[in-house]
Amino acid sequence: MAEDTYLTVEAAAETASRERSSKFLSYIYPVRTEEEIRGHLETLRKRHFDATHHCYAWRLGPRGERWRANDDGEPSGTAGKPILGQMLSAEVTDCLIVVVRYFGGTKLGVPGLITAYREAAAEAITTARVVERTVDREIRVDFPYMAMNDIMRAVKEYQPTVRAQRFDNLCTLELTIRESRAAELEERLKKAGGSIAENEE
Repeated sequence: MAEDTYLTVEAAAETASRERSSKFLSYIYPVRTEEEIRGHLETLRKRHFDATHHCYAWRLGPRGERWRANDDGEPSGTAGKPILGQMLSAEVTDCLIVVVRYFGGTKLGVPGLITAYREAAAEAITTARVVERTVDREIRVDFPYMAMNDIMRAVKEYQPTVRAQRFDNLCTLELTIRESRAAELEERLKKAGGSIAENEE
């Protein structure tokens, strides 16, 4: 996999499995923000208000820089971590996996729980369609009207996505291009008479 690509899931998916008498429902969602994650968790808690546990893990960022695992009352390390472990081994990020458990009366023990949650998460990933996405950088270039032809030539050559454009005495283009080609494009735009606006964090 290239430096500026990562794997995620294309759309939400769900699966169900049984372990002894407990029922496990697994849900996987593509997500970009913690707000989205909270929304999905809230929806599932309402839908399965009578479930015993809602265990989950999520990863955000092209390299999964931000993550969390939650056991939701199961013995420590038996639910959230195995779910997260499956995300790490499938190398998926920008996604949330929730495993809802309905306790059926038979205790599974620590090894049994770890296996059940691990398999439920793995099944969710297998059911979803895993896709490759590029890590993109946003570039804003300001330039005088007279530099228009040279700037547009550079844009045609590198083919970034044009998100917004304003043409006046001072013109502005807002572009998105994959990370590995961003520095080259910026250099080319500067040579064509543009000035690159610094990204405000």
